[in-house]
Amino acid sequence: MKLYTKKGDDGTTGLIGNVRVPKNDARVSAYGAVDETNAAIGLALASITDHEIHKEIASQLSQLQADLFVVGAELATPEGTTASLEISANDIARLEDWIDEAANAVPELKTFILPGGCPLAASLHFARGVCRRSERDLVTLMETEEVGENVLLYLNRLADLLFALARDANAQAGVTDIPWNPSKS
Repeated sequence: MKLYTKKGDDGTTGLIGNVRVPKNDARVSAYGAVDETNAAIGLALASITDHEIHKEIASQLSQLQADLFVVGAELATPEGTTASLEISANDIARLEDWIDEAANAVPELKTFILPGGCPLAASLHFARGVCRRSERDLVTLMETEEVGENVLLYLNRLADLLFALARDANAQAGVTDIPWNPSKS
């Protein structure tokens, strides 16, 4: 099978169920941003230099990537069609448990912090920013079409988790978070 089909040469792309829409359709933008979030998480995984120290984070990131394929499939399913895969309340609860675990492993946050630290933490901060964009694109889609009730909740928790994991990755690597100190000019 060839990688290229030439079907999109007219500026359209296919959704699940052989529905064609413009490549700039809000639904395509939403699942495209989720795909970018997944790629950013893949970059974070690739940045892990000590798999023993960051073993649990690596495992969680791999699960998140699988989850994001479910989110993408759900978003690629046109309105009025039942998605074969859906994010569940249990998926969101799992993220909340992971957020609590990561947050409990680091000192209480008393100031804003800058994205950075060890390579894994910096990559996780980047992934969080991309995830927030996917939330914005999803909200734009939700202004005109219905989506699964758990998708927005999942992406919101995911962004929180990526922040918590970035802090935990720094702590595990012995790197201090970088506090934001606004200039006093």
